[in-house]
Amino acid sequence: MADILFIRLALVITLAAAAAYLRPFDLRPWWAVAVGAAIAALIILFEIRLNRVNYKRLMGAAAGSLLGIVGAFLVSLVVGGAGFEPRTASYANLVILLVMGYIGLIVGAEKGEMLNLSALDVLFGAAHSRRTAKLLDTSVIIDGRIADIAETGFLDGQLLVPQFVLRELQMVADSADPNKRHRGRRGLEVLQRMQKLTCIEVRIIEDDAPQQREVDLKLIELGRRFECKLLTNDSNLGKMAQLQRVPVLNIHELANTLKPVVLAGETLRVFIIKEGKEPDQGVAYLDDGTMVVVDHARRHIAHNVEITVTSVLQTTAGKMIFGRLAAAEVGQVS
Repeated sequence: MADILFIRLALVITLAAAAAYLRPFDLRPWWAVAVGAAIAALIILFEIRLNRVNYKRLMGAAAGSLLGIVGAFLVSLVVGGAGFEPRTASYANLVILLVMGYIGLIVGAEKGEMLNLSALDVLFGAAHSRRTAKLLDTSVIIDGRIADIAETGFLDGQLLVPQFVLRELQMVADSADPNKRHRGRRGLEVLQRMQKLTCIEVRIIEDDAPQQREVDLKLIELGRRFECKLLTNDSNLGKMAQLQRVPVLNIHELANTLKPVVLAGETLRVFIIKEGKEPDQGVAYLDDGTMVVVDHARRHIAHNVEITVTSVLQTTAGKMIFGRLAAAEVGQVS
């Protein structure tokens, strides 16, 4: 961000100094400096607006402008040979150039969404295709499971980590809270681990969305700009992104999908950890974290028991399994 500010400041100083030296329209030095600075400000404003434009719309606008300029040149040849007075012909050519360039810019931008950029992917290499890139948020890095998934080779394309996500991760790692500090350092270790993997490319990007203050909104804006998928385990961020048509890959949803299927009537061997909410219930957990609620198992806390599954409930947090003690366990403590 500091580099961009430096370049913008250099542009303002250069144009202002050039205007002061050349004094266009015979302006006084201070008026020339003001004109040069104003032109630089307009250029910077135009650049900021371009940064917010969808990639396809930008390509469409560029192509439309080019076609408009070419068309204006051809029409100007006809106007030049029509015998108009030189000043009139010059003005007509200027109007034609502005009108056709403007129409090409606007129409090209509006129709840019219809462009098929798959040919460009082949031209510049599939490894750099934005369609296969994944944008990582802070939570999914701290979670750590993304490194295991990447190691298996199930992820393709680049994993993009914006600088503002890295800064947020560093702030968590430097937190005075021991728990936050541990989570932040774990996230940094996960990133280092993924950077060493040969099957995936992790790239730190400087791109930002300065008009947005919150990290989540910045990620959504970059997802729209790059036309790539957002990789997260934050359900709220995922819902916000989907509302703005940014594709989302949620690690929690993937984990819930991959949990082993348990059917009613099957038997399981579980370890009762604590009592349940209802009287005489016991609670256990499978290796993948699935909660198992067992009737009449309160006195079996801290023991292994065999149960029969009675039902499986799918919730927003994942699956819950309900069961009862197997006949051999009733009246026994193993």
